[in-house]
Amino acid sequence: MKTINSTGRLAVVEDDQDMSEVIEAFFKPRGFDVTTFSTPLEALATVKKNQENFDVIITDLMMPELSGIEFTKRLHEEEIDIPVILVTGHNEVDLAVQTVEVGAYDFILKPIPFPNLLTSVQRAMHYRKVSGENKVLKAVIQNKEGTGLNGIIGKSAGFKQALDLAKKVASSQAHVLITGESGTGKEVIAKAVHSMGSRCKEAFVTINCSAIPETLLESELFGHAKGSFTGAVDKKVGLFEEAEGGTLFLDEIGDMSLPLQAKLLRVLQEKKIRRIGENQQRGIDVRIVAATHKDLRIEVQERRFREDLYFRLNVIPIRIPPLRQRKEDILPLAEFFLKKYSALNGIPLTGFSREATEGLLNNPWRGNVRELENTVERAVVLATGGLIEPKDLVDFEKANSEEIVETTVPAIAATPKLTTEMTLEKIVMNERTLKLEELCQIYILKVLRKNNESKEKTAKELGIDRKTLYRKLAAMQKAEQTMMPQ
Repeated sequence: MKTINSTGRLAVVEDDQDMSEVIEAFFKPRGFDVTTFSTPLEALATVKKNQENFDVIITDLMMPELSGIEFTKRLHEEEIDIPVILVTGHNEVDLAVQTVEVGAYDFILKPIPFPNLLTSVQRAMHYRKVSGENKVLKAVIQNKEGTGLNGIIGKSAGFKQALDLAKKVASSQAHVLITGESGTGKEVIAKAVHSMGSRCKEAFVTINCSAIPETLLESELFGHAKGSFTGAVDKKVGLFEEAEGGTLFLDEIGDMSLPLQAKLLRVLQEKKIRRIGENQQRGIDVRIVAATHKDLRIEVQERRFREDLYFRLNVIPIRIPPLRQRKEDILPLAEFFLKKYSALNGIPLTGFSREATEGLLNNPWRGNVRELENTVERAVVLATGGLIEPKDLVDFEKANSEEIVETTVPAIAATPKLTTEMTLEKIVMNERTLKLEELCQIYILKVLRKNNESKEKTAKELGIDRKTLYRKLAAMQKAEQTMMPQ
């Protein structure tokens, strides 16, 4: 079990200057940062402005302007979640009950037994830390499950505009098309459209159209009958049926094949689906929210995307700007990820150093929010002090190719250029038949590139652990020449 930290930031609210000085003289030599206030209103104004400056508040019960109990009530009304320890000379049971009812953490009787007060402060700090971690973990779970808007972080004009539009159209039944670079948070906006609309109590079902082969994708979307193809040992309900009454999120819709686009278009027009191998049509009531990192107008011009489907989907277009165009969102996002991974890993970190903050703001973040999250997670694990330092913010690409020292997991160099550009059509038309292992390697590289080189997400989508993925990538390096077509 971890020991409770013996230092922290205290706010002392005491109209008796002598008593205030005694409390300060006791805590300062023990490493505490103590700020004193002579009136509760002064303390309330300061704490309200920046509550992160304090871990615990020690306040006298009897004061002018506001009593300690009234002061504690005002803190809770302002949603200021800092533990309050009341100091009183009245030894009354009713008073003790009242302090608990208004939300005070503890109360200490005068004359102050300072060892007891120190213990109470330490426990209050520990309580606040655990409470904060629980809130972060709850927000993480809600964000994963799409159960609320707690996971939405962004105050830039561009992101607010996208979120405001999502709020406006949430209650409509119109299809929504979300565009933006990979990693900008398109799924976050899609969940917002669902959770703020009339379908919020029904299912939010998501599928990545680029991560599943065409034949499997059709079965995933529409379902299939038993025996309809090799391997169909039982009937399968498709995602359209699973999302009945709710929302179906089609991520990376721009990578869907033309034949499947035609089938999707028919479903949108007729509001009916037919499982593979069945003649029966089934009515559906599903709202479609689609997303892509591609410019579908160009895809239409190049005849890679159906124009009629584009107009069907693009009823409400929402564009999310890349992170480099919304600098105001970088630090709030980084702070959230810091709290998230500190809580998940049990590592007590208080923030970023000034130099690390400058590094975060100056990074172009080509992988957008996803890259920022990966960077902060890695920094939390690598950090050796109480703050994230620039050395902890290892550059992802450089770390994989040059700068990371040798560990049990080998560093991975750049992927073969020719292999990453190969499509299934090129593979089929190639005169040399590729081995199964080579096909697996090409697919791994495709998924890795789609995920902006995120090893964690790639391994998760492929259903393997990260060590296995690193081992396969290292083997690909050695076999690079063999993988290229002759």
